[in-house]
Amino acid sequence: MVRPARGEVWLTRLDPTEGSEIRKTRPCVIVSPERLSHHDIYMIAPLSSGDAKARFRVETVFQGRAGRVLPDQLRTVSRGRLLQRLGVLDVGDFDQVLGILRLMFEPD
Repeated sequence: MVRPARGEVWLTRLDPTEGSEIRKTRPCVIVSPERLSHHDIYMIAPLSSGDAKARFRVETVFQGRAGRVLPDQLRTVSRGRLLQRLGVLDVGDFDQVLGILRLMFEPD
């Protein structure tokens, strides 16, 4: 079995969801550090082609399709929700995602 790695994009089953959580099966980028993946639990940020621009979202092009990474929809999922490896997010875009996560978790 292939172990997902930080910066990779995986087709991820997000349902079932509640409220305004992002839904369906969609590409998600692995943001958790390698040292946290030993229990087959991964932190992911979904990709979407339909959501509006926002301060905490990163514009990207993945597999020729324009969209956004949504760090504001950060989730932790089990390995069983990661269905298929799709590729790797652009390094510059991934660095922006990590920068936004740092900003999101800084004290006010």
